[in-house]
Amino acid sequence: MFIPTIGLEIHAELKTASKMFCSCKNDPDKKKPNINVCPICLAHPGPLPTINKLAVISVIRLGLAIGGTIAPKSHFDRKSYFYPDLPKGYQISQYENPLVSGGILKGIRITRVHLEEDTGKLIHSDDNSSLVDYNRAGIPLMELVTEPDIKNAEEAVAFARELQLILRYLEISDADMEKGQMRVEANISVRKLEEDEFGLKQSDKLSGRAGSSKPVLGTKVEVKNLNSFEAVYNAIEYELKRQERHILEGENVKQETRGWNDKKRITESQRSKESAHDYRYFSEPDLPEITTDYFDLEKIKLSIPELPEEKRHRLTREYGVSRKNVELLIGDKQMADYFEHAMSELKERVKEGNTQTLFNYLTSDIRGLMNVKNIRFSEIKISPEHFAHLIALISDGKLSSRLAKNLLLKMFETGEDPETLARDGGVRVISNEDELLAVVKEVLQAQTKVVDDYKKGKTNALQFLIGQGMAKTKGKADPDVLRGLFEKQLK
Repeated sequence: MFIPTIGLEIHAELKTASKMFCSCKNDPDKKKPNINVCPICLAHPGPLPTINKLAVISVIRLGLAIGGTIAPKSHFDRKSYFYPDLPKGYQISQYENPLVSGGILKGIRITRVHLEEDTGKLIHSDDNSSLVDYNRAGIPLMELVTEPDIKNAEEAVAFARELQLILRYLEISDADMEKGQMRVEANISVRKLEEDEFGLKQSDKLSGRAGSSKPVLGTKVEVKNLNSFEAVYNAIEYELKRQERHILEGENVKQETRGWNDKKRITESQRSKESAHDYRYFSEPDLPEITTDYFDLEKIKLSIPELPEEKRHRLTREYGVSRKNVELLIGDKQMADYFEHAMSELKERVKEGNTQTLFNYLTSDIRGLMNVKNIRFSEIKISPEHFAHLIALISDGKLSSRLAKNLLLKMFETGEDPETLARDGGVRVISNEDELLAVVKEVLQAQTKVVDDYKKGKTNALQFLIGQGMAKTKGKADPDVLRGLFEKQLK
């Protein structure tokens, strides 16, 4: 048996108008290559970089959100390595004095959060040649590094998901993994169960043998190319099994960097793992030191919105949203805000908030219509007030489910109030017993076999008869009144 030890390094592109050290547009999705470039981000000799203040503030906001310590003084370093997508031959990053140290998220300790610049993008052609697009080079990139506290793939995915939510709630990154705006790398090692974290076996402890004063966590392997939560999970699962197999076969696990091959569902060796001294870090001479004197930390603290975990507890407490349902709301901040606005309005209209009905129509019907149109909550025409009005009409028995769905479609197209649309369209729920009794008798006369089945104990026959009655009234009948009349007539 083995004990896994996992740490994550997560990069996220920050939402700023310009790049990290120059005024070029921050637009990594630009289709035409090498448009958003200048002498600074192309590393031409002479021009000097300047620091993007908004990018620094963004990292500070994240640091405060996770309970980290903001460095009173910080500076940038040069990290030297030679790839064709790195125009300078070094990356401006942070090493000795990151902007943020410490913090905790989902029970996982944070080592550091620092700021650096992104690289360009390699484009591989069918003729075995490679081209470089530098539109992405120099974009502000946040890197968060965790302590090796993660024990399995599920914890790793949960941590990465929560960080993605926080980045979106802070509005400092869209963190879309499909677009490469958030990238995850996993540092993975295993040690045998009979060894403690200092490398001592139980037999060594009994004999009084001294162990290392530092934790021994097995040989670390870094896995890159994790561009989805599914890839994070699968890569960690595979790599843990691969390392365990090597140890069981008496082989040493190599310290290296491996990449995740999503098609083959395996990790593949890329290169031997570099150490810090291999990067030849030294202070960036062309950029000044960053001190907190330049920023109003209290103002930055006040700019931090309600974060996902706080919102989970409040929605559950105030509106009785179940734990399962609240996760669906929290995953889309715009939807959560829309839900809250509508629930506040609904409480003004009905005695009981009817949370579940509103939640169901929001996450099923409205979301379904949005998916068809490929739009976001900020773009829909239905106001939260009008949506709450619709749910109130359902709660008051003035609209059947079928009529409500038809009305919701019209609201989605026009944005108008449901009561106005219902009145203008002649929409009403028929609840008058005399009016519905004629419908009930007509159905019973036409469905004699079903009536016989019901009297023989087939209770499902009643639902069929109610459905026939709803069909004859084109969904306008009050289903509860209709059921009562059928039951009375069938006695």
